[in-house]
Amino acid sequence: MTGRHKLAGVLFSGLIFLAPNAFAEKVKKPNLPKSYASKAAPAEITDSDRTFIELREAAKKNDVFRAQQLASSLPNYPYDDYVAYFRIKPQLFDSAGGARADTSADAQVNGFLSQYEGTALADRMRNDWLLVLGKRKDWASFDSEYAKFVLDDDTQVKCYALQSKLAQGDNPTKLAIDARAVLINPSYFGSACQELVPALVAAGGMTPSEAKAVGRAASEMGFDTMSRRLGGEDPIADIVRGAKADPVRTFKDFSQNASRYSKENQAVVWGVIGQFLAKKLDSNADDAYRLQQDLGYNELLSTESQEWKVRAGLRAKDWTLVKNAIEGMNPAVRSRDPAWTYWYGRALKVDGQDAKARESYELIADQYNFYGQLAREELGKSNHAPTRTKVSEQDIDAMESRKGFIRGDRFYAMNLRFEGNREWNWELRNMTDKQLLAAAEYAKRIGLYDRVVNTADRTKQEHDFSLRYPTPYRDQLSPIARQIDLNLAWAYGLIRQESRFIMNASSSVGASGLMQVMPNTAKYVAKKIGMVNYTNDKLSDTNTNLTLGSNYLNMVLIDLDGSWVLASAAYNAGPSRSKAWREKLSSPTEGAIFAETIPFNETRTYVKNVLSNANYYSSVMQGQAQSLKQRLGVISPKAATQSELP
Repeated sequence: MTGRHKLAGVLFSGLIFLAPNAFAEKVKKPNLPKSYASKAAPAEITDSDRTFIELREAAKKNDVFRAQQLASSLPNYPYDDYVAYFRIKPQLFDSAGGARADTSADAQVNGFLSQYEGTALADRMRNDWLLVLGKRKDWASFDSEYAKFVLDDDTQVKCYALQSKLAQGDNPTKLAIDARAVLINPSYFGSACQELVPALVAAGGMTPSEAKAVGRAASEMGFDTMSRRLGGEDPIADIVRGAKADPVRTFKDFSQNASRYSKENQAVVWGVIGQFLAKKLDSNADDAYRLQQDLGYNELLSTESQEWKVRAGLRAKDWTLVKNAIEGMNPAVRSRDPAWTYWYGRALKVDGQDAKARESYELIADQYNFYGQLAREELGKSNHAPTRTKVSEQDIDAMESRKGFIRGDRFYAMNLRFEGNREWNWELRNMTDKQLLAAAEYAKRIGLYDRVVNTADRTKQEHDFSLRYPTPYRDQLSPIARQIDLNLAWAYGLIRQESRFIMNASSSVGASGLMQVMPNTAKYVAKKIGMVNYTNDKLSDTNTNLTLGSNYLNMVLIDLDGSWVLASAAYNAGPSRSKAWREKLSSPTEGAIFAETIPFNETRTYVKNVLSNANYYSSVMQGQAQSLKQRLGVISPKAATQSELP
């Protein structure tokens, strides 16, 4: 993770996922824009609301006694389904969060599912219950409930579903193929996936080498106990740990000792070494991966090793390695990120296969994201906001009576964003594009700008980019940006990524407000620009937050020679890191390659999203096509210098 943890969750293009307790600390009305005043103000937080929030926290900790006690004190609370859920849920899990096979809450769960069937919370309860049924190995009940699970977004549940099929005699070889599409990130495996892999090996569907590869992926992330459960003892486990701790030394040592190992283990070790060298932007990463490529066994590399193989090739401008790496990827890994489709097209073009390169670009050219924009430029198409689809007042007014929006709005008023998002997003299911735009416009009218972005971002054919890329607080931000000659579209692109326009957003390390300014950074900037009598409690003031954030963004831009790529990275991870990454370059490198090879996952995603946002903001504001490639520019190597900027 970087030094600046943003919101207590992860922002993706158009979506915001927040940890359940992200906004539960201060129970007060959120500081919403003035447009909220056009609707009736939300009711004040009552004593019952405070008890409800306590109940939620008890349920999160799986404190059965406290949850029962608090639930019994809310007999007539408006959200009876949540009271019931928070009372039942702690009975299904132990204090460590593991599902309890011995729970006696069967009748309560079944009653809840029957009473609230078809709601967002019933689907959440079904998710929990499936984990219990899977732990019990009650496959008949599991299969019955799994068929009704709408979101189907839990890796453990998917692993239990495969276990169920295996127990009922399905082809283990086919199940192993399906498992490879599920076993991507060990962070989400839990006990279910740790049971699935050895079961597939025992049934002959997965080889011991493949199981060890899954275990090795866990070991690379520091889950050594999980690694052994998945694949047993690994003869190269010590080398994997060594590569993670000191890849430079491990590269040198293994170069001398590689012949002692089988070709399979040599290939895997070179892949692991390549991954961790690439994350250090070490030029030997390309050499390590080429040694692995010569030996083969691409399928035994972890997801991280497969992806960093491409990045190592990009950094070294080794297009042959880029092409081979993408062709050797797990199909599930390759298809989940448009980056690999774009870079494959670029590699094909270098290889002289122009027609196939165009075919690759066409696969993602209709996507309104970073790589969709780059693909359109490769095809000679312009990047401009699509024609705006307008919706009627009647359609917008109809959204006001939607149950999920009413409930969601009330949860937002209590700073329960996790529950609010659940209700809001559930209401969006199966909506047409025009209905989504009407819902986004409704969210705009009540001042919920994160929901404006989230909702408008879901449309497929009919769009309104003034809603995808809204400009609240423009009367305040424009003069600030104009005074310091800061590009307004870039500033908005950054705010959209930082906070989704939630003024009272705060991170676990204290970054706050629209521009998620850190307290120490705020003090530094305030002093530099001569803001008198500044104290950090003023960061909650919209104008102060925008002033300090904009000035800091401008400072890092100047400090980094006017590069929006470097400055965006610096705003997220700090100027010293951005400079160090640039220092590692051996020659001028296009901005897209620099962005894709940033070592921090959060910062890499952040930079791409900020600049993609900025390009569309420019298009919306100016009404003309914009070039993302031009915005990214070329990054030239330069000796790192110590910056006084925080």
